[in-house]
Amino acid sequence: MAVINNAEFTGKIAVLIPCYNEEKTVAQVVGNFRTALPGADFYVYDNNSTDETARLAATAGAVVRFEKRQGKGNVLRRMFSDIEKVLTGFVSLIFGRELTDMLSGYRIFSRRFVKSFPALATGFETETELTVHALELRMPVAEIITPYGMRPSGSKSKLHTYRDGFRILKTILTLFKEERPLIFFSLVFVLLASLSVILMIPIFITYIETGYVPRFPTAILSTGIMLLAFLSLFCGFILDTVTLGRRELKRLAYLSIPAPGNSGR
Repeated sequence: MAVINNAEFTGKIAVLIPCYNEEKTVAQVVGNFRTALPGADFYVYDNNSTDETARLAATAGAVVRFEKRQGKGNVLRRMFSDIEKVLTGFVSLIFGRELTDMLSGYRIFSRRFVKSFPALATGFETETELTVHALELRMPVAEIITPYGMRPSGSKSKLHTYRDGFRILKTILTLFKEERPLIFFSLVFVLLASLSVILMIPIFITYIETGYVPRFPTAILSTGIMLLAFLSLFCGFILDTVTLGRRELKRLAYLSIPAPGNSGR
């Protein structure tokens, strides 16, 4: 972890750390951040821990706050509602493109990002929502390489590989549908249209050869699927226009928040 000279900044930095039963690690995390950011303020948000997380965090010099609603997304909403100022030159979010880790837990947010982020997720899919929000609003995004090591002996990860992995995948698909509806529904159109054509080909060949239309139920099903395919495509066009307008409103709301150093202008 690199040490950052606070003289480079013109404002105050706040480090917010969500925790749940992290007595083995919280003091070390706070200490590492304090080494890297000696002039920052440190806040630990305890999410119903049953161990000594809160006490050890306070002993390490952090301000401890509590969020009774279980889930990382709920903690994030509390953090963002409490925060007044987090200054950074750019946002460290990990998602696609040239970046390498969409699910990184260490992130730096600008005040504009915090005040414009809706925080709808409740669990580990929050990181996905954070990333997509930044990319959709074309915010400055950068990746900072940091050391990554094993958890201390005796501590346990709260991540459930299959359950949380499924929730993250579901969130990605939902955000894909909401933020790129034309592409999403175009893919649905291709899938349904292909299925309809596959069902219709044997019927069409038989009609050419005999002049009869056999298997009326299959023909009706194929026609219905094709109608659904075109309906999906039309929905994609309509929702794409709606999404464009919504994205412009979100971008204007983001830009309406004063940037650091311009609050008095």
